[in-house]
This record gives sequence, structure tokens and C-alpha cells, in this order.
Amino acid sequence: MNLKTPSAVLTAGAKPAWVPKLRFPEFQSAGYWTTETLGAVATIRTEKVGKNICVPMSITSGVGLVSQKDKFGRVIAGDSYKNYLLLKPNEFAYNKSATKEYPEGFLVLYSGTELAAVPNSIFTCFRVNGESPDVRFLNYQFSDNLHGRWLRNFIQVGARAHGSLSINDNDLMALPVPVPAGTNSVSEQQKIAECLGSVDLSVAAQARKVDALKTHKKGLMQQLFPREGETKPRLRFPEFQNAGEWEEKKLDELVQVASGQVDPTQPPYCDLPQIGSENIESNSGKLVNVKSAGDKGVMSGNYAFDENDVLYSKIRPALNKVAAPAFKGICSADIYPIRSTNGGLLRSYLVYLLLSPNFLEYAIRNSERGKIPKVNRDGLFAYEALIPSPAEQQRIASCLSSLDALISAETQKLEALKTHKKGLLQQLFPSPEAAKT
Repeated sequence: MNLKTPSAVLTAGAKPAWVPKLRFPEFQSAGYWTTETLGAVATIRTEKVGKNICVPMSITSGVGLVSQKDKFGRVIAGDSYKNYLLLKPNEFAYNKSATKEYPEGFLVLYSGTELAAVPNSIFTCFRVNGESPDVRFLNYQFSDNLHGRWLRNFIQVGARAHGSLSINDNDLMALPVPVPAGTNSVSEQQKIAECLGSVDLSVAAQARKVDALKTHKKGLMQQLFPREGETKPRLRFPEFQNAGEWEEKKLDELVQVASGQVDPTQPPYCDLPQIGSENIESNSGKLVNVKSAGDKGVMSGNYAFDENDVLYSKIRPALNKVAAPAFKGICSADIYPIRSTNGGLLRSYLVYLLLSPNFLEYAIRNSERGKIPKVNRDGLFAYEALIPSPAEQQRIASCLSSLDALISAETQKLEALKTHKKGLLQQLFPSPEAAKT
């Protein structure tokens, strides 16, 4: 692929024409791109399910169409099923519900092989009339929110009808769709779709690798920590095979929890990193998007912590949020800064003890029942932990932290592939500004 500087001109018919920044060599001399309105190349489908046997579908933003059974664990269509819109393979479904990633709604190609059905109240379906635009080529433009950049000009702030955005289908079908002009148009579209499809395969393969590592870690933790009612783990490192049973102790004999809150609006606390539950990634302990208390505008009382503490999010314990920051800071009152008071309990081991399947099950079972489940101090301290020798603790923690490092490295590779795809989308298609007519 060679870079080419975008150039917008007016064609004889007064239509805007331009080229993308990145173009395959065989199409360098193929001429400018132009636009076709969606309504000129596609037709809205209004056929209802009726007596057809279909797979009821829902939509997951950024993912696509998924069966209601897979998403909700059951079919939720009910009596309204016969009034659902019939969706056939290679047709598009536009969901008018706003999401964070797609505030103007999500539009996706149905790539399944069976007849499908989507709720007529929040979906508009359409089908491309001919071979151009290529449906995969068009779908990649929608994944880059081509439709959203257009429709935001017509959506009134706060305008919703029955939970969906008030979108006029005529405005949707007036969307200008960029396409290569000339006799090689379809060939270039297919080349672009194949290129992005190969990147998608790499992203999917890397995602499977990350998921496999996470599954391996979950299984390993189930083996490295004793199960309920047992005093030794099922899997033990060779040097500890004959080390005997682990010692059982309540957490209140081993740790203390910070008390006495600080004012995050006053120095030095306003300048320190502030961690809320939203900054701790579930199951991994990874910290994300950490900012200072001042930058976040935190006003309510927080707890101070340092490099000796382990942070445990007491709200919604099923989310399994535990972290061990390598810096001083303050944390939300929804987080317990926990510190070992017993030389026989290592901080590195405490992290994985709190992440272990046994403790997770205990925390969920003993969380206060209310709108937001949480673990109180008494419940935390009452947990009966099984503790091996410091040497075995260190061995377990080192093994799991090495696996965490590997997961983190492979996750970074996955994010790099996603960023690469995003960059390709921005360069293989003309800029959004150039697409405005």
C-alpha cells in the first residue's frame, strides 16, 4: 500500500470527489471516489416475521447481532415475535438505541445463514440492491460510525421515542456513502474489505489467545488454593509437596483495614493519585485511567494508602476488584486499604488470596443484600484464610504474577491490533469531513 495525499474536487455533475489517504497500488490511477446516497443503492425492508421460523436477535454495540438466547439466556420476544422485522442474510439492521460507543445508534450487517428477527420498535432494516456497494465494504464504514456522523445532524437533543432515538428513516437513507468511482469500483471495494477482514482474523486470534490465558489463570488459581473443606491445594510446587497442611487463621489475626478519612480537596491529598472502584479492572488487579483527586474533582472523604497496602473494592464483590499499587495515594471510601500485620503473610500473596475462588465465593455469599451488595469489615475479618509458609506464598505469588504479566503483554498486542485496524479504517476511506455534502 502506498500513501496518497487526499484531494477533493468537484466532478462534472457537481458531486464531491476525493481519494483516501491510503490506496492499493493497482488502484492508484483509478480516479477519484464519489458518493451515492444510501437510498439510491439500498431498500428498506419492512416484512414481518409472521409465520416464519426465525432466530430472535438482539444487538451488542461494537460486536453485532447476537441471538436473544445467547445474550439473555432465554428468548424475550414473547407474543410480539410475529411482529418482529424479518432479517435475511446480508441485510443490514440499524438499532436506534444510543450507546456510549455509538451515541447515534449501531448499524451492522447480518452475516448469519438463518432467517433472523429483530424488534420492529427500535430497528430499521435494509438491503443493498445490487453488487455495489459491497456489503462487507459498507459494513466496515458503518463500524467506523459513518452513519452516526451523518445522523447527529438530525437528532434532537434528548429526543427519544419508547426508549429509542427519534430517527427519521428518510434521514438515514439520505446518508452519503463514499465509493470508488469507475469500472474498478467493486474490485477496489472488495480489496478493502478483504484487507480489513484479514486484520479482523488477526484480532480474533489474538483475542482467543488472551481469553485462553485468562481461563488458564482461573483454572490454575482453583488448583493453587485449597478448595472449601480442604487444607491443602490440589496442585503444589515440587519443593513443597511434603510441607504439610496450610494453617487456618481468620483475617482479623493477619490484617488491618485503614480507618480515619482524609479530605481529598486539601493538600497534599488533592495532588495524589485517587483510585475508585472504576479504576480497578476485574479479576486482574490492573489499574486503569488513574488521575489525581484534584483532576477528578473528588469531594467526599477518602482513605490514604501506600505501597504496603492492598486495595479491595467492597462494593459488588462479584466484580472481584483487588489491586496492589506501587505508589502512595488515596482511595474511595468504597475501597478497603488492607495491610498485613503479621510477618507470616506476604503482601504479594494477600493480593491473590483476595482474588482466589474461595474468597470470591465467600465475599459474594456474605455481602449485605441491598441495591448495591457490599462486604462490611466484620464480614471481611471473619474470613478463615488458609496460609502456607512465606516461601510457598512467594512461590505462588511469583507464578501468578508472571502469568499476569504475560496476559498484560498479550492484551497490549490485542489493543495494538485494534488500533492498527482503526488507523486503517481512517486511511482506507475518505475523511468524514470530506464525506459531508
